[in-house]
Amino acid sequence: MSNAQFETYGPSLTHEPPGYGDFDPHSAQTLGYGVPGPYATPTDSYGSGYERHASYESYASYEDTYRPAYEISDTAHAPVVRPRSGRRAAHRRRARAAERGDGTMRRLVPQALVVAFLAGGTSAFVAKDKAVELSLDGGKPRSLHTFADDVSELLTEEGVDVGAHDVVAPASGEGLSNGDEIAVHYGRPVRLTLDGQRREVWTTARTVEAALSQLGVRAEGAYLSTSRSRRIGREGLALDVRTERAVTVMADGRARTIRTNAASVSEVVEQAGITLRGQDATSVPLESFPRDGQTVTVLRITGRKEIRDEAIPYAVERIDDPSVFKGTEVVERAGQAGLRRMTYTLRTVNGVRQKPRRIRTEVVREPQTQVVKVGTKALPTSVSGAGQLNWEGLAACESGGQANAVDSSGTYGGLYQFDTQTWHGLGGKGRPQEASAEEQTMRAKKLYVRQGASPWPHCGARLHG
Repeated sequence: MSNAQFETYGPSLTHEPPGYGDFDPHSAQTLGYGVPGPYATPTDSYGSGYERHASYESYASYEDTYRPAYEISDTAHAPVVRPRSGRRAAHRRRARAAERGDGTMRRLVPQALVVAFLAGGTSAFVAKDKAVELSLDGGKPRSLHTFADDVSELLTEEGVDVGAHDVVAPASGEGLSNGDEIAVHYGRPVRLTLDGQRREVWTTARTVEAALSQLGVRAEGAYLSTSRSRRIGREGLALDVRTERAVTVMADGRARTIRTNAASVSEVVEQAGITLRGQDATSVPLESFPRDGQTVTVLRITGRKEIRDEAIPYAVERIDDPSVFKGTEVVERAGQAGLRRMTYTLRTVNGVRQKPRRIRTEVVREPQTQVVKVGTKALPTSVSGAGQLNWEGLAACESGGQANAVDSSGTYGGLYQFDTQTWHGLGGKGRPQEASAEEQTMRAKKLYVRQGASPWPHCGARLHG
């Protein structure tokens, strides 16, 4: 910048007061912004307003009257100092110009720093921004711009809830980079019945065919309860799958192996072309589920029923009777056996006769208990007038010495062959052959006292022999 320019924007030289104190009319602030000096007037002889316009040549014709404040310490007593030459004034103007340039630099440096900071922040801002693609459950991918650091943060920003059975790729904790593709696959519950076994599984597949592939179910030749192409909603579905299995059926001496997805053994037998008749059966229940590699044997059964009657033994009840001599038992009520009727099946399986099997038992008649009175009365030691006789000889002749002997007609019994009427007349109970030998001998002696040996016409002579 030339001296003429400084001259143009400076205050009037001829109208300056003797001193300015701390105010420098030629400072950069004053000159740079055209601020008038404290003694300037709106107009003067050099121009209008606060400005003076003069050429460099006209400035050179004037004398430099500038005096620094320190040279005018006391206007009253100090000697008058004349202005220095024009070269010194030009030097000072150049110094002021340099000062003004430094101020301008001081103003520009902060601005430059702000610009640099903004430029750096923009770079960081751009670096944090990432362009990614997000697809939900196989839908069309959406292009997004995000500042999220990882997949989980991105899903939270987008309001995507991920459940325990949902699959996210990349995983939720993975960091995000520009250009990443994120896919969310929702889990679906499938109530699967596979070859008769029921369970609940989860799949992210959206069709039945894809679900079978994901679950590792062999679908070739399998029975499906619904179409393979059916879509699976978020609520899931129930699916019955019966895979193809190899089952062997043995019937009539021949083996037949078929591949089937039947739900029961009965269906397998029918598919093998085998008819069950009458009592025919199979080695496993017809309603059971056929397994892969299983062998089912058809049992050709013929048979009949057989009824058999069986006696039921009666019980014996013994009652003490003080009116009967010891050793004597009298049947008060005869027992009667019961009758049991049983039904058996006699079967032949594939030509082999089986052990009879009882299928029914029926009691036709209940048994009747026999009641026996047991004598407790003491026996007499002798019968007057008959004690010395040979009773053993008589017994040997009448019954062979057997106390329970009965004649062929059933009328007489015991050692001495009493008839029932005579026995009861002698005080006996029941039948004579049921009494003890001692009681029979005692009553025979009583009969002898009454009638002598006449009751035994053939053997009575033995009593005295």
